[in-house]
This record gives sequence, C-alpha cells and structure tokens, in this order.
Amino acid sequence: MFSALTSRVYSRFIRFTGAFSRARQMRHVHKTAISFANKSDGGSSSPKIYTKTGDKGVSSTFTGERRPKDDAIFEALGSTDELSSAIGLAREFCINQNHPFVDELDRIQCVLQDVGSNIATPLSSARESHIKKTAFSSNPVADLEAWIDRYTEDLPPLTNFILPSGGMSSAALHVARSVCRRAERCVAPIVRTGEADPNVAKFLNRLSDYLFTLARYAAMKEGKEEQIYRRPQ
Repeated sequence: MFSALTSRVYSRFIRFTGAFSRARQMRHVHKTAISFANKSDGGSSSPKIYTKTGDKGVSSTFTGERRPKDDAIFEALGSTDELSSAIGLAREFCINQNHPFVDELDRIQCVLQDVGSNIATPLSSARESHIKKTAFSSNPVADLEAWIDRYTEDLPPLTNFILPSGGMSSAALHVARSVCRRAERCVAPIVRTGEADPNVAKFLNRLSDYLFTLARYAAMKEGKEEQIYRRPQ
C-alpha cells in the first residue's frame, strides 16, 4: 500500500518535472499513482492538477533546483511550449488542406518535448543520470535539413521579401516561424553559458528555416498568392 510519505514523494517528483516538458507524456502514469496513494490515505479519489508550489513565483527544474519563474531557463521553456502550440495550430489548418507534411509537424512537436527536457536540465545542477535522460542529439537537425532541401527543389526562386500570407496554412506556419525565432533567442544565452546542449540551438535555427520553407510550399500547393514587400508610396 502507498503510504503518506510515498504520496509526498510522488507529489515532489511531479513538481520537479513540472518544468520538464517530457513529463506531460507521462502525466497519466503519475496521476494514477498519486490517485492510488490518496485513496489509501483516505484522500480524495481524483488527483488535482495544481500543486500551489509556484504561488510564490518560483518553480523547479528537472534537477530539483528552485529558480524564479522569470529565470532564463523558464523563459526558454515557455517559448518552446508556445512554439509547439503555434505549430499545433498550423497543423490543424494543414490537415484541412490534406498536406502531406503533417506527419513531419507531429514529429517536430515530439522533438520539441525533448528540447524542453534538455532546457529544463541545466548542466550546472545536473547529475549524470539527469544528463543521460535528457541528452539531445544532432539527428533532428539533419532531418530538418533534408526536408528543407526537398521542398526547396519544388519552389520557385525567392526574388522578393515575402510577407506572412498565402492562405491560412501558410500564414499560420509563418506565425510559428516567428515564435521559433523568439525561442531561439531565449535559448541562445543558456547554450552560451553551457547550461543546454548546443544542438538545441541548432535545431531551433533550422526549424525556423523549415517553417519558412514549408509556409511557401503550402501556399504553392494551395494555389494561394504570397504577398511581397513593396515600399509604400
């Protein structure tokens, strides 16, 4: 049977992984465990989504370190989370148009979970076990480059500055691209100080290029005109 101590341990683990984006994929496992512990201790049968541990403006990294919520780590985590949401919205428009690259967007959202995991594990406070769990390889960067090259072959040469436009799918992908640029800017100082893997920054850099290329490709496939920059008269 789960004891009260076990319940507190599980609660503490979930608070630690609140900044650890991969924890979302395992949340139902943790909820089940806590729910069982609560029942054993006479508590409520349904676990609560809130912990109140961040009410004083601090939160935990995956390593257990408590930092202010406006710390660079959490700024970067928030930006990558927002990026995944922006891609998710663009994905819905792309599904409606039956674009063949939707699976790539799915995969990218999963990779962004791994990006968040790496960011949430600052090396200055990480143990070897943390580093092994959240390592980020260069393979996703290579995937993006291959996709960019493939779509670029089908696109007309870029001769003008393109404004975000070209239909709902294209415009939404441009929004995701601009969010990606911000996420990259947030990650840059963390990588520069050695707190995150340099491959994370490389991935975000290539991802913005991919989203730009994909926005143009979506507009072309949908037969939508891209607006170009013209100096106002």
